[in-house]
Amino acid sequence: MAERLESLKAGIIGGLSVCFAFAIASLLNTLVLATYFQTLICLQSDLNWRLWVSGAVATFIGFLFGVTYRYIIRSDKNPQLKAGGVLAFGLVRGLTQIEFGWNHSTIWPFLVLAAESLLWFALAAIALDIAIQLGLVKPFSSI
Repeated sequence: MAERLESLKAGIIGGLSVCFAFAIASLLNTLVLATYFQTLICLQSDLNWRLWVSGAVATFIGFLFGVTYRYIIRSDKNPQLKAGGVLAFGLVRGLTQIEFGWNHSTIWPFLVLAAESLLWFALAAIALDIAIQLGLVKPFSSI
């Protein structure tokens, strides 16, 4: 039961981190990138149902990342495992944007969204590492 509670705490931290990164990225896309770069005008988002659904999906994916990341790092300090977990989640989320990127005359929106998703999970990994160092979340203990 204790392991499940620790996984839940890691998932909540991961979900909140990705949700926060999603909100910042959406504001950045709308206020800066879409305003100053005409090729990225399609990144502009309004307060409609798509934004709310995307935010909910990002939060849920962050929750799953938090739980998975806790199991990935275990008690060893292998930096390749940490980077691989971040890269895997970031690329899977980024690759879901391929259809969005290919429907436009340029590939720049796709590249921005792919880089954005890698940044989301890198921030979530940093938040989880800090939480583990502070003792808020215990690393997974293999039995």
